[in-house]
Amino acid sequence: MSASLVLVLSACFFLAIGVPVAFALGLATAAALVLAENFPLMVLLKETFTGMDSFPLMAVPFFILAAELMSGGSLTEVLLRFAGQFVGHKRGGLGYTNVVSLTFFSGISGSALADAAGPGSMLIKMMDKAGYGRAYAAALTASTAIVGPIIPPSIIMIIYALQDDAVSVGALFAAGIMPGILIAVAMCIVNFRVSRQRNYRGEGTMPPLAEILATTWRAIPAILLPVVILGGMRAGWFTPTEASVVAVFYALVCGKFVYRTLEWKALPDILARSALLSASVLIIIGMSASFAWILTIEGIPQMLAQWLVGMNLSPWMFLLIVNVFLLLFGIFIEPLPGVMVLVPILAPVALKLGIDPVHFAMVVIVNLTLGMITPPVGGLLFVTCNVSRVPMAQLVRELVPFLWAHGAVLVLLTFMPMLSTWLPRTLGFK
Repeated sequence: MSASLVLVLSACFFLAIGVPVAFALGLATAAALVLAENFPLMVLLKETFTGMDSFPLMAVPFFILAAELMSGGSLTEVLLRFAGQFVGHKRGGLGYTNVVSLTFFSGISGSALADAAGPGSMLIKMMDKAGYGRAYAAALTASTAIVGPIIPPSIIMIIYALQDDAVSVGALFAAGIMPGILIAVAMCIVNFRVSRQRNYRGEGTMPPLAEILATTWRAIPAILLPVVILGGMRAGWFTPTEASVVAVFYALVCGKFVYRTLEWKALPDILARSALLSASVLIIIGMSASFAWILTIEGIPQMLAQWLVGMNLSPWMFLLIVNVFLLLFGIFIEPLPGVMVLVPILAPVALKLGIDPVHFAMVVIVNLTLGMITPPVGGLLFVTCNVSRVPMAQLVRELVPFLWAHGAVLVLLTFMPMLSTWLPRTLGFK
């Protein structure tokens, strides 16, 4: 039996019985090495560490630490007040506050799970107390948290750039801004429709101008973090990895000296949480690298690429097939291993068909990220159910209109490349 066949069957088996994705990929790799008898078992350790031994990957733990520092500095409350002052008084106002707050927070965290577990849990409680359905609040939170990995800084974009030499981290960071905003607008449209149907009223009135200006002024340092990162990279002041270190110092200064809410005694817990989350991400990356290595050695990516090219598909037909495939693939696999395994196969084919690599990258990233809110594996669903205490069945029912909205955004991103490519080109990223 070939190593690739053992690899795929083993991975499907381990995922089916509920083994976490990282360990399912590692066990499948070990099974392929043992049963196929083509390679020594030492390959698993070697390729796992090789996959993590990358200078650009150092940006991942630093961006995670920056997000934890900003959260520890009461950033969530600052962004909630900033967003709520503009939309909180409107019909469905807390729903809009949810969307706007999570969109701003995504420009700091780079993680959908962090958005849902942090500010998302607070917003769900607020909406529940205000008379919104708890299941609806949870569905809105999970659907909006998808923006976390799309608006920069984004961990998944760093990993993508490592798999495809045709794109840079800076170009992907810039490309994610418009799709992220588009998703936020789509979530607001769904909230508008549902709030009218269920009569979810706003609370209070719009605050006076002086209060709006004061709240906005206080929120500016937090909102500027993505601008500092992108601007510094575009100006050539620092690389993406160096930008992550700058983000850590920026977050530390904001929390300790600007907002004055970050205590030195809180740093050990912040560092511990950051280390734990960084380790979980890097384990996934390492195991995915060993999994992808066997596929590459067996020639599977080359075979699939030749097969796809031989079909003589038009670029649009190829994108359509890729969308369907990735949506199905994302149901069972988390975004990070999905990028590690699929991008080396699909990106060269897209390039041969004349598809802009940045455009294709955003199609892949948005597709795989949507898998986080589709059962049965969707990680965001489990996190949101946990923090909201809403049964999975109720959450999935409320999720349906949001999934349609995400589908509409995906169609626009697929067939309107300028939504992904205009800003990177305007800012001068290659």
